[in-house]
Amino acid sequence: MNPVLVWQLAIRYLRGKRSGNAVPILSRISMVAIAVGSCAMIVLFSVFNGFEFLVRDLYKAFYPEIKITAAKGKFFSINDSQYAAIRQIKEVTALTTVLEDNVLLRSEDEQKVATLKGIDPDYFTVNNVKPYVKEGADSVSDGQAPTAIAGTQLLNQMGMDVNNAFSNMMLYYPNAGSSNLSLSPQDAFLSLVLKPVGAFRIQDDFDSKYILASLPVVQQLLQAQGKYSSVELKLADGVNAGVVKRQLQKKLGDTFRVETRYEQNKTLYMVMRSEKWVMFAILVLVLLIASFNMTGALSLLVLEKRKDMAILKAMGAEAATIRNVFITEGVLWALTGGSIGLFVGFLLCIGQRHFQWIKMQGSYIIDAYPVHMLGTDFLLIMITVAIVGLLAAWFPAARANRATAPSLRSD
Repeated sequence: MNPVLVWQLAIRYLRGKRSGNAVPILSRISMVAIAVGSCAMIVLFSVFNGFEFLVRDLYKAFYPEIKITAAKGKFFSINDSQYAAIRQIKEVTALTTVLEDNVLLRSEDEQKVATLKGIDPDYFTVNNVKPYVKEGADSVSDGQAPTAIAGTQLLNQMGMDVNNAFSNMMLYYPNAGSSNLSLSPQDAFLSLVLKPVGAFRIQDDFDSKYILASLPVVQQLLQAQGKYSSVELKLADGVNAGVVKRQLQKKLGDTFRVETRYEQNKTLYMVMRSEKWVMFAILVLVLLIASFNMTGALSLLVLEKRKDMAILKAMGAEAATIRNVFITEGVLWALTGGSIGLFVGFLLCIGQRHFQWIKMQGSYIIDAYPVHMLGTDFLLIMITVAIVGLLAAWFPAARANRATAPSLRSD
């Protein structure tokens, strides 16, 4: 088999003169079908990537790169040697301690179960909350009038306003130290008054749920002095979180559970990735259906080029050479259509990114559909298109040798 001859003939047939039969028309139609499928693939992949990166950025506000919690129980203490073990890992750039639990939130007219997070000053270094604080202060204090930052939806539901000096949060938490509730029911709950000074807006799951307050104040309310619900870590850029997790787990032992950001939201990430690959499978089926037209066009091309193949066979060309000419032709048709489709899809994504043609109705996080193109997606689509072209050309190419026989007899 002569690879150079195969490619020369395949390129010649791709660029050759137009004949009077349907081969040129069918070949162009098959290329257009492949181009449309490829364009749809890269556009949808880029949109899925855009949403995935958007969700990742949003979840960075409350899900750190590494989170350490107790393997058993709700709260835990951490000693100096365990702190030192964490600090010894050079990939860890920042550390914060958090105490979190559900509380009853009451206002004059409403009440609601909310999640109270006690945070230290390093919390905003580890977690990306500050960019989403849309109103008021972006820090909390534990002075005589403790302050808090809460989600906008939560504040709206409770009728609170960070600009209102008389707007306060009343929090209640079960009093574990109360021994005789029948005699003193008022001692069943501990209470805390917080002044909302800031409001963040991230997404519904966070905005309607979380209250951030100073760690000492929350420890006092939850009767958990010196205890935490989690230790959260920020890693250096480009560090593999899985490697750091294994180091921490080895140092801290089985009494602690160490989770990466992916493991904290495993279900969410699995759903997002599965949606992308389901869409990929559907579009591959569309390409396979479009390839039927390519199979018909190549079958006609085989009949049209019987004389050429007969001459090559008479000159000593192997059967594999004749077969590979048409296989290469099918792959070239597919790659030509795929390249055009990817180029058009690339232009559409660039246009959506810069001009925001398609808006998202009712969204307050972003105005238009996000797009994020990845080189691996382009490579995957081109490989898929090449395989589709190969499959479409296999049957006509296998019949190419038999199609030369009539030409030999007629000559």
